[in-house]
Amino acid sequence: MFRYTQSLSSRRAALGHAQMQRWQSSSSATETAVEVDDQLELPQLRSLTRTGTPLRMLILGAPGAGKGTQSSRVRESFGITAISSGDVLRRNIAEQTMAGQKAAAAVASGLLVSDDIIVDLIRTELDKITGSWLLDGFPRNIAQAQALDTMLAAGNQPLNAVVNLQVSESVILQRVVERYVHVRSGRVYNLTYNPPKTPGIDDVTGERLEHRPDDNPESFRRRLEQYHKLTEPLLEYYDKSGVLTSFAGDTSDAIFPQFYAFLDQRFN
Repeated sequence: MFRYTQSLSSRRAALGHAQMQRWQSSSSATETAVEVDDQLELPQLRSLTRTGTPLRMLILGAPGAGKGTQSSRVRESFGITAISSGDVLRRNIAEQTMAGQKAAAAVASGLLVSDDIIVDLIRTELDKITGSWLLDGFPRNIAQAQALDTMLAAGNQPLNAVVNLQVSESVILQRVVERYVHVRSGRVYNLTYNPPKTPGIDDVTGERLEHRPDDNPESFRRRLEQYHKLTEPLLEYYDKSGVLTSFAGDTSDAIFPQFYAFLDQRFN
């Protein structure tokens, strides 16, 4: 058990160390997560940046690179609101909002959801936030990036960080082949490092998990080609803006310490 009797800076270091150990142990079924006494009051999540300016950040990476995992870990460590464009889209479709109905119609017709719909959904989400945020899954192309820049410039709140996850394609392929999804919530499982408690069943709802038909080597390679075609110009766009940082590693546990250190320098 950890006893938080140290100075604030020491508390942060201890908490960060404990979280690192817990996340690393969670990737192996034979290891046990670090235990923190539930009765102790943990330090508040760090929400104030050193400059006082909220962090407005994107996370980019190929399908299966671990963007969702990194976003979750960031949310647990810092006072940053994490937004997944996929989750936002699914929620609006389920709630049958006006944008959600348009998106559902596009999906039902086998079409891609238009940039205009996605941009409107993201604008609505960002308008709810006053502090720091991290956006996962958007933008996916230059047109969306420019629309986001225009939207943020209108409030004099430009992006100030873009993180790109670099993971070898062979590792991503293995992850994708073993990936199972709870469609309604978007929860993702992996048979090796994050398996469901009961094979084929979602831990939370008890509903069946699905393996996407295109989660196979041939389909995945086509998706990667499309990703690179769209994203390489996007990386160049943000690199020229001076906000791009890349972290490389073949596991989430290898990448997150880099991500944590990057954010640690920016928050009080």
